Amino acid sequence: MTITLDEKVEPIFQEVLQRNPGETEFHQAVREVLECLGPVLVKHPEFTHHKIIERICEPERQIIFRVPWQDDKGRDQINRGFRVEFNSALGPYKGGLRFHPSVYLGIIKFLGFEQIFKNSLTGLPIGGGKGGSDFDPKGKSDGEIMRFCQSFMTELYRHLGEYTDVPAGDTGVGGREIGYMFGQYKRITNRYELGVLTGKGLDWGGSLVRTEATGYGATFFVQEMLKARGDSLEGKTCVVSGSGNVAIYTIEKIHQLGGKVVACSDSGGYIYHEAGIDLELLQQLKEIERRRIKDYLNYHKDAKFVEAGNIWKVPCQVAMPSATQNEINGKDAKMLVQNGCIAVGEGANMPTTPEGVRVFLEAGIAYGPGKAANAGGVATSALEMQQNASRDSWTFEYTEQRLQQIMKNIHDTCYETAEEYGTPGNYVNGANIAGFIKVAKAMVALGLV
Repeated sequence: MTITLDEKVEPIFQEVLQRNPGETEFHQAVREVLECLGPVLVKHPEFTHHKIIERICEPERQIIFRVPWQDDKGRDQINRGFRVEFNSALGPYKGGLRFHPSVYLGIIKFLGFEQIFKNSLTGLPIGGGKGGSDFDPKGKSDGEIMRFCQSFMTELYRHLGEYTDVPAGDTGVGGREIGYMFGQYKRITNRYELGVLTGKGLDWGGSLVRTEATGYGATFFVQEMLKARGDSLEGKTCVVSGSGNVAIYTIEKIHQLGGKVVACSDSGGYIYHEAGIDLELLQQLKEIERRRIKDYLNYHKDAKFVEAGNIWKVPCQVAMPSATQNEINGKDAKMLVQNGCIAVGEGANMPTTPEGVRVFLEAGIAYGPGKAANAGGVATSALEMQQNASRDSWTFEYTEQRLQQIMKNIHDTCYETAEEYGTPGNYVNGANIAGFIKVAKAMVALGLV
């Protein structure tokens, strides 16, 4: 079943399709937001008058550039770099950099568009942007990573600044890559401008909890959704896709809150461990040794590895998709619901297809969309910016407390907005409408810019 767009937004969506051909992920992200906005335009006719939707769907700036670098054998290599500075109505552009072979303009635009509303929901003064490259860091030496990052920043630096655009990490970009890029920025500009990048090392301006923030935040959001239904994560069987940064710290926080994660995955397949995932081992394999998840079996003979398997076949009460976009389709969603799933919290960006989302909403389960549930990462990036601006450093406990309060505020905003617009319990509507209205009001106030 396809939801029909409101007659006021259908022509706008058709124009988006025409102006951005072939960018399927961007089309999906735009449609998902536009499906919610018909009632908003009735209540706020000034948004139609000022063409806010048309303007918000068009990035303020799109930067595409060549990234030349040399590999360890002295061979010249060429990649493509991107930065889409989407909307700065609420503050400087804020959003991660993704290094992955799948990256092209449509992926960056989908992520940047989502970032506008996610950042708006945090309540912090940050706009939306995203960037990256089709460079694949897998299998590259530290020297190759460094040379690529330096070349990438040699072009990108001219577009950045703590009051202009503040990138962070994303898939393929961790503390190592941020360090190399910050070093090149400092070298070129002759400025030790800590606030120009987030996700920095703790020894040089980084924030405690930043590494854990997206996973912790998504778990806090799910806990709030369950609490609104008189329930909690205590005693729940959970499945978390992925085994990177987001997945690992989602698993950690679920365990701290009394849940049990029985499965996680990487691109080769998934591990099922009925006794509960051994988090310390998982961190050793993935964060320190950078090994494949199937090696988990070398240490736990009672676990099971399913090569190229579908992790969503594992029965669970709570599902946390934390790997990549569109990893749960309609069939997967039906299987989760049939197997007793009562809550889904998206740690990844847009990991559920439109068909999957409709299955979850029609089943009435607690479904937390990515732009709300995984906002903890960018929220803590903004907290890192605050610490940098005041030349301060907060404790882990204080920063986590701030994060937990931000996620509670996001949940409450989405919950209350969904009720206000006649769809109680629908966090998709709540997140999209609340995020949009705040940005739209700022755009009206700032005039035609």
